[in-house]
Amino acid sequence: MRWNAPDMDGARVVITGLGTVTGIGIGVEDFTDALRAGRHCAQPITAFDTTGFAHANGCEIADFDPARWIRATDPYTLGRAGRFAVAAARLALEDAGLPVDTVRARRCLVAVGTTDGESRDLDDLVEVQLRKGPEHMDPGVVRRAGAERLSSGIVRELGLADVEAVTVATACAAGNYALGYGLDAIAQGEAQIALCGGADAICRKTFTGFYRLGAIAPDACRPFDRNRRGLLTGEGAGILVLESLGGALARGARIYAEVLGYALTCDAHHPMAPLRDGIARCMLQAHGNAGVQPHDIDLISAHGTGTRANDATEAAAIRQVFGDRPPSTVSIKAMIGHTMGAASALATAACAVAITEGFIPPTVNHIETDPDCALDCVPNRARQTAPRIVQNNALAFGGNNAVVILRRWEGTVA
Repeated sequence: MRWNAPDMDGARVVITGLGTVTGIGIGVEDFTDALRAGRHCAQPITAFDTTGFAHANGCEIADFDPARWIRATDPYTLGRAGRFAVAAARLALEDAGLPVDTVRARRCLVAVGTTDGESRDLDDLVEVQLRKGPEHMDPGVVRRAGAERLSSGIVRELGLADVEAVTVATACAAGNYALGYGLDAIAQGEAQIALCGGADAICRKTFTGFYRLGAIAPDACRPFDRNRRGLLTGEGAGILVLESLGGALARGARIYAEVLGYALTCDAHHPMAPLRDGIARCMLQAHGNAGVQPHDIDLISAHGTGTRANDATEAAAIRQVFGDRPPSTVSIKAMIGHTMGAASALATAACAVAITEGFIPPTVNHIETDPDCALDCVPNRARQTAPRIVQNNALAFGGNNAVVILRRWEGTVA
C-alpha cells in the first residue's frame, strides 16, 4: 500500500475519464443527469424466469446495444458483463479525450473488479440444458465465461500491447480494489494510463442467494430508512481513467478529481456479517494513506445496501470514526441497485461527478431515517453544494473492505 507521506516519492494521480453503464444512464452525461434528478430503475427482472419468487424486482439495463460501443470485437464473443466492461472502457477514453492510438502507445494497466464474472451466461447455459437438452448448448458460452475476460476483453478491443490485465474478484468491494491497484501503478510509474473499475450482470445465482438470505427488498431499496427491507440486484460497469497529474496537465486534460489514497482490509470475521470495528479500521487507514483527518471529509458515499445489518453496522462504524456529527452520507444503490463488482467503481464515479458538478446525489426512496443509523443521507433530493474531499466506502462478504478518498483538483490546466 502506498502511504502518501510528504517525504515519499510518487506521482499524484487524477481521474480524467468516466465510463458509466447503468440502468439510470449510459455515459457520464446521462449518469450525471440521473444522479441529480434522483432517478431509479427498479422494475420486475426479465433476465431469468422469476416464477416461484414472492417478489423479484431488480435494476436491469434496458436497450443496451453493444455494437454502439464495441467496434473491434464481435460483441457476442463476450459475456454480458464483458460487454458492459468494454463499453464502459470505450466511454471512459472518449470522456478523457484519449484516442485509442494514443493509449496503444502508452504503458497501460487494465484492472476490472467483479463478483459474478460471467455467471449470467452460465445461468443461460444451464437453462438451455435443462429445457432443451445438452445437444442445444452453445459451446461459445463456456469459452466466454471466464472472469478474466472482463479485463482481457478490454485489452483485445482496444488493441493494447504494453499492458497488464487484472481481474479482481473481491466481491462487492472489487471496484475499489481495482482503483487502488491503478493508483499504485500510476503513482509508482508502472503504468502511464490505468483503466480501472468493475462490471457485473444480473444473474439468477446471486439474486437467489440474496433472496434466500431474506435480503431482497420486495419493491425498492431504501438505505438507512427505518423500514428498509433489503437490496435490489443491479448490473452495469464503471471504468475510470487514471493518469499522473503531470501527464494530465501536459495534455490539457479535464480533471475530475485527485485520488488521494485508499485502504484495503480483510476482517475474516464472518462470511456475511459486517464487523463495525473492521469497517472503522479501514476508514482510518484510508485517511492515513490519503493524508487527511476525519474532519476533512465533506461527503461519504456509503456502501449502503439497504439491508438491516449492513446499514446499521456501517453507520455505527462511521460514527465511531467521525463522532456524533458525521458528514452527509449517501447511497446511490437506491437508484442503480447493487451492481456487485461494479458498485464501488460506479460510486467513485458518482463521487467524482459530485466534486466536479457541485452537488450531492440523494438517497432516494427515503421516508424516515432509522434511529440506529442517524445519518444525514440527503433524502430524495440532490443538494447543491461543493464537496472538496469525498470518501467512498465499499464492503464485501468475508469482511473485504475498501475505502477510496478523492479530492477536488483546484489547480488550472495549462
